[in-house]
Amino acid sequence: MIIVFQVDVKGEEYEIKFATLATEGSTWMNVMNELNDDIQKSTNDRLKFKIYSGGVFGDEKDVLRKMRFGQVHCAGFTGMGLGEILSEIRVLELPYLYKNYNEIDYINEKFYERFSKSFEARGFVLLGWAEVGFVHVFTNTPVRSIEDIKKLKRMWAWEGDPLAEATFRAFGVSPIQLPFTDVITSLQTGLIDGVYTSPLAAIITQWFTKVKYMISEPMANACGALLIDKKFFDRMPLDLQKTLKDKCRIYMRRLVVLSRNDNKKSIEILKKSGIKVMDLGEESRKEFERIGVEVRNKLVGRLYSEELLDEMLNTLNEFREK
Repeated sequence: MIIVFQVDVKGEEYEIKFATLATEGSTWMNVMNELNDDIQKSTNDRLKFKIYSGGVFGDEKDVLRKMRFGQVHCAGFTGMGLGEILSEIRVLELPYLYKNYNEIDYINEKFYERFSKSFEARGFVLLGWAEVGFVHVFTNTPVRSIEDIKKLKRMWAWEGDPLAEATFRAFGVSPIQLPFTDVITSLQTGLIDGVYTSPLAAIITQWFTKVKYMISEPMANACGALLIDKKFFDRMPLDLQKTLKDKCRIYMRRLVVLSRNDNKKSIEILKKSGIKVMDLGEESRKEFERIGVEVRNKLVGRLYSEELLDEMLNTLNEFREK
């Protein structure tokens, strides 16, 4: 999901040009429209969004490049785009780590202020967490073990994503790296025959129509967040700044909850469409978790520090012990 804001100053009125890869009628767009209505009412139309859907601003790297050139001033990113700004944020998306949503919520809340300050140091204001949800691997051949994964010769990875690349290479797979926007065409032409995404996103993007199997064990939880260029945010009156931050936190949380429900429903829809869910045995599950540990250790010093990784893992273990 990509969401973009561009702020135009018109006296005391601020119009935020808003664009997203999400399609009209999706949960993402419904929540954004509700957010827009609430902000307009709360500010007597001093602050409002002009919404553009369908990905008119391109892939996440394209959006970030336009932000840095001043063509776009605010965006919503997945972990892929967030990592281009702050690589250590990818510690939230480590493979085969989380066991449930309660763990994710606990970690996100505990580390919100830390990452908020880090983004501000890089010129961005964090407006709220969002997420794509638990990501599963979809293929055209059945996968029940690591040996089956090694046979995947045309597995996709998001172009320039060091975390996805490291994960698949740990399985012995050399992924084909492509922009997000090229995936559906590449599935249609047979350039790739395996992808990873959430069940909901698989339906929205129509990727599910080009694959046959889904691994039941989630590979990771794909995070997301709304960021606004700090220079533009600082130009807004303090009351509008507060309203924007408060409302975005509320509605992003609402989006997370609704998306999780939609992902759960989407799995049943995928099954009814003919997608076969491959359940891993206990032995394979332990092997996948071992791969996760290998990947998180290999990325120390590349994406995040050992201190941050240890702090996050210790915080997670403390929560589990409770």
